[in-house]
Amino acid sequence: MMKKCLYLFVAAALCACHKPQENTPAFEPPTAEKSSTVTEQDVQDRLELLSKQDYAFAQTPIGRQNLLQTIVREKLILADAQANGLDKTPDYQTFSTQKRQQLAEIYQAYLQRLLEDLWYQHQRDSGALQVSEEEIADYYKKYPYEMTVKQIIIDNAETAEQVLRTLKGSPRRWAEMERQYSIAPEAIRAKNFTFMPGEFLPEIEVIAANSSSGSVQGFIKTALGFHIIMKTGEKRLSKQEAAARIRTVLENKKLDEILESLQTKYEVTVYDKNE
Repeated sequence: MMKKCLYLFVAAALCACHKPQENTPAFEPPTAEKSSTVTEQDVQDRLELLSKQDYAFAQTPIGRQNLLQTIVREKLILADAQANGLDKTPDYQTFSTQKRQQLAEIYQAYLQRLLEDLWYQHQRDSGALQVSEEEIADYYKKYPYEMTVKQIIIDNAETAEQVLRTLKGSPRRWAEMERQYSIAPEAIRAKNFTFMPGEFLPEIEVIAANSSSGSVQGFIKTALGFHIIMKTGEKRLSKQEAAARIRTVLENKKLDEILESLQTKYEVTVYDKNE
């Protein structure tokens, strides 16, 4: 039992990720002296890395003893490894350099994500994304419904035209045509998409809004390929059902407007390897 729990503590220590320190981007290698002390801070630092179950066990006398044994073992191993020069070997230098680079990239990604989150929060706090009840009511008057479609995505216009003609004449062959020609990822193949206006691809929303249920339409070109659409249903929503979704749609529209305005202020170039 004690040995098993000791292994749990070791595994938790090896697998846990340390919290990024905003003012400490450097990653220093571990050091050990011939004589060292296990401090209460060492114990607290280790407790923060444990799962809830292991943390609870570590509060018991046996659990705390196992945790202390784990920390002592690590200090012993670290001291002897450095005393034998293992931190000077080519393997150590290679792997530590690779990990330092990896951690630096993770740290930079964390900082970028942090700034993005703060930017979004600033937009909300400033009221730039605020949506009024009147705006929701006006949108609901225009679009009080949701639509459901399914689609086949094809990689070239010639094949898309051929498949469209086939399905116009025989919609029942939809599944056959999809199996044979669709290039859509497996996760969205044969899937129905239900959306209110503003929640899906605009090109597809327009065609769906102007089509009757069961009709095949297309093809529409997007960055994904050539889409053939079948509208499979339409449903009127109550305002209560639609309100939260409309709020999100309108918030996203306001966000798009902000981002469009930023394009005139800052220059971002998309690299094209074909240029």
